[in-house]
Amino acid sequence: MDSHRKTHQREDEDDVISPKPVALSKYSNRIELKTLLERSDGGARLAGKRVVIGGGVKSSRAVKKDSPPPPPPSQPSSVAVPPPPSTTKSNISCTEIIQSKMNIFRKLFDVLSGGGKTTYPIFDKPEITGQKATSPPEYTIYFLISDGSSVNSLQVVVDSAMSTIPTTQLMSLGTCIVAEGVLRHPLAASAKHVIELEAEKLLHVGTVDPEKYPLSKKQLPLHLLRDFSHFRPRTTTVGSVTRVHSALTLASHTFFQSNGFQYVQVPVITTTGVGEMFRVTTTLDREEKKHDGLSIETVKAAIKEKSRLIDHLKRSDSNREAVAAAVHDLKKTTDLAAQLEKKQKPKAATQKLDFFGCDAYLTVSGRFHLESYASALGKVYTYGPRFTADKIDNARHLAETWNVEAEMAFSELDDAMDCADDFFKFLCRYLLENRHEDMKFISKRVDKTVTTRLEATASNSLLRYSYTEAISLLQKATTRTFETKPKWGVDLTEEHLSYLTDEICKGSVMIIHSYPKEVKPFYVRLNDDKKTVAAFDLVVPKVGVVISGSQNEERFEILDASIKELGSTSREKYEWYLDLRRHGTVKHSGISLRMEHMLLFATGLPDIKDAVPFPRSWGKANN
Repeated sequence: MDSHRKTHQREDEDDVISPKPVALSKYSNRIELKTLLERSDGGARLAGKRVVIGGGVKSSRAVKKDSPPPPPPSQPSSVAVPPPPSTTKSNISCTEIIQSKMNIFRKLFDVLSGGGKTTYPIFDKPEITGQKATSPPEYTIYFLISDGSSVNSLQVVVDSAMSTIPTTQLMSLGTCIVAEGVLRHPLAASAKHVIELEAEKLLHVGTVDPEKYPLSKKQLPLHLLRDFSHFRPRTTTVGSVTRVHSALTLASHTFFQSNGFQYVQVPVITTTGVGEMFRVTTTLDREEKKHDGLSIETVKAAIKEKSRLIDHLKRSDSNREAVAAAVHDLKKTTDLAAQLEKKQKPKAATQKLDFFGCDAYLTVSGRFHLESYASALGKVYTYGPRFTADKIDNARHLAETWNVEAEMAFSELDDAMDCADDFFKFLCRYLLENRHEDMKFISKRVDKTVTTRLEATASNSLLRYSYTEAISLLQKATTRTFETKPKWGVDLTEEHLSYLTDEICKGSVMIIHSYPKEVKPFYVRLNDDKKTVAAFDLVVPKVGVVISGSQNEERFEILDASIKELGSTSREKYEWYLDLRRHGTVKHSGISLRMEHMLLFATGLPDIKDAVPFPRSWGKANN
């Protein structure tokens, strides 16, 4: 009975307006909108609570307040007040008549322009220009505010008299508002919102310059937003994509931690790697740029010519000043020749001047370094940036990406494929269960099929084909002509993978394994047929490869032979890698997930440059 009474007491207290703001979020004096709007009741049970909210204006409209009633008469209400004499009508000026009809003209203009209360009001000119009006009009402003914590927005009702900022500037898209007030149920029966905030005071207003602020009220195409990457997270679409990206990162850590993997940080700067890499150096080569275009032969020829000139001047009894000037000029040319010769010396001499004393690069993969920890800890993973210097500019390529990589000792190719299969499905399920509102919005705004695609992938088995089987299927294709003819030994191209996922697998995800050794890196384990290696790719429709993996070579002799084929200069920098085979070698395999490509699959975005906050690609790095 006591507990029942206490429950009713709490409900009664909820109906009373709280005297102090309710702080429902940590590290801030405001409440995050997701704690209001993503409740099962949409926040309806929080009506009456006093809160502080903050966010940016997504949209706004203003409704002019009704004119105040006339002052009460001085006579008692029981006494009839005689009407004013009719003669006063003749004293009204033409200007007063026009002013009295202005509201009618305004309303007529609203109707003809398709407005009404759904459009911006027609403000009096003194208010727009900032001039002080005789009696400034007051408005009730309805804001839709978003703080980035949710795809949903909160309606905030503000009296324009609360702020000294002109109403038109207050209503500008992008204005940041911090308001304190009381949550209430919308007064209008037709309102789309379950809850709204009736603001009692504005604690902060961060205005924008509408003439310079790049985001307009209209929905901008994603490719135009890339020019304003510092502003684009304020849009609803990019905000949703960012929250999905964050969820995928958390899901990755959750998956590996729950499966017994240890997190390891691997270096971004490395001395090993394959493919086109960015070199890291502290030598700026200023002199080389200064003398760009000069060859050592040209300078030496000039030295000879200037030496002959000096001999000629000395024999002709020229004045000392001319001889001295010629000698000084010769010295400068000789110094230049020495500088150029220094530039042409072997690398070993110049490397001593560089920061690391050897060639260093931005890493393209962290799996090399993960192997050393997998041999000690069993199962490890990492997450970090990876860099490729390929001069490619398309919708699937970036110079900087982020990869989730894992390495497992005592593991073979099939184990790695099973891990990739489970990991990929886990990510799909995680988004469906934890980012429902964002996925619902993305399905509506970006790609209607994303939810169905994630559900199907999470519940179905992934099809597996060997490279040889995939080539055979491509060669049997009668409805498609390929730019690169499919034959055994060629690397599978984007058009090949698209046909396999769309036509053969009917939109399903597939795994292709056992590639020719020529198309995969030197460190992948050689299969028993001596022609293929233990590598695989997990391929998804419309995107391509999302996860790559392999069983790496644990046999010293075979790996050593592969390194020798790279050239004599590679031997020294891979000595530490060979040490892992010399001392306590073990079979091991691993995977690498390209986070941005996973995000393309999960959201249906057409271009990878929209999947990262600040894209870096060939010829483009604006901020």
